Amino acid sequence: MKSTTALSFVRVFRAMQYSEQGIRSAWRDEAAFRQELVLVLLLVPLTLWLQLPKLDTVLLLALMGLVLAAELLNSGLEAVVDMATPDINVLAGKAKDCGSAAVFLTLLILGGSWLTLAGPALWMQLVR
Repeated sequence: MKSTTALSFVRVFRAMQYSEQGIRSAWRDEAAFRQELVLVLLLVPLTLWLQLPKLDTVLLLALMGLVLAAELLNSGLEAVVDMATPDINVLAGKAKDCGSAAVFLTLLILGGSWLTLAGPALWMQLVR
């Protein structure tokens, strides 16, 4: 019998499995995702070590997650475009370029925010 409950255990478990498959696929097939994940894995402990105000820390961690989410969406978009049209197509190129631009924008926002919020604290630690 199919569950009609939106929060059934089976539904949540399957959703988690699909998410895991997506992350594994991105790790396996997308160099940009691997690079951004390594960046996040370096920045998270550094951000926590600096003991910034809680709101700054939460904002920076959220922006790191946003970069990864944007990359996952971009990878999915590229896969759908490649499946839909293997030929060179202006609209397909536009879709891929816009996805790439979204990732780049999130990286710029993260970089600017990290330098603004964490940069001074890191500088103080380095010149100590």
